[in-house]
Amino acid sequence: MSSWVIAMMLGASLALGAFGLWALLWGVRTGQFEDKNKFLDGALQDSEEALQDAVMLEDKKKKIIKEKREKEKNYRPPD
Repeated sequence: MSSWVIAMMLGASLALGAFGLWALLWGVRTGQFEDKNKFLDGALQDSEEALQDAVMLEDKKKKIIKEKREKEKNYRPPD
């Protein structure tokens, strides 16, 4: 490959990378990634059954983790 092709590819890569970094910083500065009402809107639109299911699944997850820790705590290797 000739050197001018490598230089063009390197230049294009640097230009695209700089543009991506600029776009990210612009988005952070202007608050494009902040959605303060996301969770509130989600809670308002969820049905009561969906919320109860979420609570039940979270409780089940905590119970499984607790049981796993108890098993690991009481584990003794065979003699």
